[in-house]
Amino acid sequence: MAEFDVAAFQERFRDRAAAVRERGVPPLEGEARRRFLESAQQDFVDYSLVADAQVTVEDGALILRVPLG
Repeated sequence: MAEFDVAAFQERFRDRAAAVRERGVPPLEGEARRRFLESAQQDFVDYSLVADAQVTVEDGALILRVPLG
């Protein structure tokens, strides 16, 4: 396997988090709109957690340390 670039990995997640924040809301109404907005918020949180995690590669495994407090 090629050398894993931790910084590039995290930058991709930062870019994804920013893209979620910047994308518009499609013309949805009611329950569909609520589900779309909830999904977008969850995507943003998930991408941000990975982007801000302490990332290491140990014994061939990707380790993410994410403070939850």
